[in-house]
Amino acid sequence: MRFLIALLLPWLTFFTIGRPIAGVVCLILQVTVIGWLPATIWAVYSLSNYNTDKKIRQAFGGGES
Repeated sequence: MRFLIALLLPWLTFFTIGRPIAGVVCLILQVTVIGWLPATIWAVYSLSNYNTDKKIRQAFGGGES
């Protein structure tokens, strides 16, 4: 679901993973037509890193967050 959000509304992805400042910067970037593609790429990349970090925390017993 977050992947679909990252493609359609990249700025919203950052709010769902707990990075509101990056979300505002992404929204400003997305407002421009040229910035839409970089904003989408950035959101998908950040979502991938978030998922990887979450799996690493779970593997080392960091709990559910």
